[in-house]
Amino acid sequence: MRENNSSIRSIAEQWEDRHLHPRAARSTLSRGRERQEAPCPVRTDYQRDRDRIIHSKPFRRLGRKTQVFLNPDGDHYRTRLTHSLEVTQIARTIACGLRLNENLVEAIGLGHDLGHTPFGHSGESVLRRLATHGFHHAHQSVRVVERVANDGRGLNLTWEVRDGIGRHSKGKGPILTTEPDVLPATMEGQIVRLADIIAYVNHDLEDALRAGLFTTDQLPQDILRILGRDHSERIGRLVLDVISTTDPDSGLITISSAALQAITDLRAFLYDWCYESPHLRREFEKAERLLADLWEYFGAHPELIPLQGSGEEQLVDWLSGMTDRYAIRIWKDISLPLPWYTDRLPLEGGQSSELHAAVYQEDDHAEP
Repeated sequence: MRENNSSIRSIAEQWEDRHLHPRAARSTLSRGRERQEAPCPVRTDYQRDRDRIIHSKPFRRLGRKTQVFLNPDGDHYRTRLTHSLEVTQIARTIACGLRLNENLVEAIGLGHDLGHTPFGHSGESVLRRLATHGFHHAHQSVRVVERVANDGRGLNLTWEVRDGIGRHSKGKGPILTTEPDVLPATMEGQIVRLADIIAYVNHDLEDALRAGLFTTDQLPQDILRILGRDHSERIGRLVLDVISTTDPDSGLITISSAALQAITDLRAFLYDWCYESPHLRREFEKAERLLADLWEYFGAHPELIPLQGSGEEQLVDWLSGMTDRYAIRIWKDISLPLPWYTDRLPLEGGQSSELHAAVYQEDDHAEP
């Protein structure tokens, strides 16, 4: 006999209690949401969070945001969306191997970059420089799920998901840490933090090779010896390394010293040969000038921003929510003169009715 819907969630919660490691984050023990809600009859709280992220506009726009190569024409270069999917799958495999909560890992992984700017880290550097209180994509990702998405109502996610999203980033800093102000509160959040760099050093390497920035022969051979010579082998070795090295009883996700050094060295190589290469730097500088122009223009004309809010926060929310192509299109509108047509009637302030409807009120970007 089929179970009635009211018992489906409780069966999943009982499964967590029976099968997950004692240090795993159980959905029944969540610290909850900012706004209390009745539980879903079918899904656990972390499953519900995952679904809310997947169905949100900010998640869909990740498909048009740069990972490394700006606004690429090639079909196989990573975007911020495919990066998030790769992080999530790596994290889920690790969580499965350690008997930790895969649903929590999935929600954090899918949501960890929702606040990323257009044009990757070059866009982030512009907002960090121009915004009064700086800018960090991890903090903006938390703001997106709390305040910006869903027409300003946020997604009302659980505390554990928001904690993992806000503490996923390392930048150039240490890959592993025990600092309580940096470390995610759950082991699942720690997994995503580590899976993030496992994913990006490997897929950025593959994309850079495809782009011809360097060849496999130019890679440090020690890295290839430890991690493997192709993408699949490297991911497999690192995932197994994390699973075999981590003792869940300790509450810390770890990796062997050899693998940690190889990842660190590979990240340093990518900064020298890819992220800061002259070939990419020229394009990054163009993107930075473009975003700075948008900041200046819409800072002076906030009435044109089709987003709830006011002041600098409204401007940051809108610019950081743009996709690459939308930012380029808006920049062309404010920077390049348009041909005049006799049937285009100007509105007050110089905007045409046709242009205003097509550009500033586009549904996809009314709520970044």
